[in-house]
Amino acid sequence: MILSFDLDDTLISNKFELEKTNFLQRILGIECLRKGTIDLFKELKKQKHQIYIYTTSHRSESRIKWMFYSYGIAVDYVIDQQKHQQKLRNTNIYSSKFPTVFNIDIHVDDSMGVEAEGKKYGFKTIIISETDKNWTQTILKKI
Repeated sequence: MILSFDLDDTLISNKFELEKTNFLQRILGIECLRKGTIDLFKELKKQKHQIYIYTTSHRSESRIKWMFYSYGIAVDYVIDQQKHQQKLRNTNIYSSKFPTVFNIDIHVDDSMGVEAEGKKYGFKTIIISETDKNWTQTILKKI
């Protein structure tokens, strides 16, 4: 199964506990990931899932891949704002995310708006609250 994850307020934020960072990550300004991300991604890989990052931020693909790599995590594919716009350019779809066009089975996000878009355009979402302390278990149970 292919799972995609949003970054802002889903995996990256100052609103929840964060993974520990090392000296090199701090020096290089690597963004801090939500606590539990490393173990969750390792478990998903163990279960043979593919992990995509789907963000409409303007972070570069290399920056995103390097961030995860610095935590010992390899992501399979990164969809940024540019890739998203290119794929939807000649469609009548006006959605902030559209995982179906990238063959994504389930998209994980924090936004209720993305959940509404999923219902409208027929893609599956798992919406995670910033206050959900068991967010990794929520995901593992729903997949």
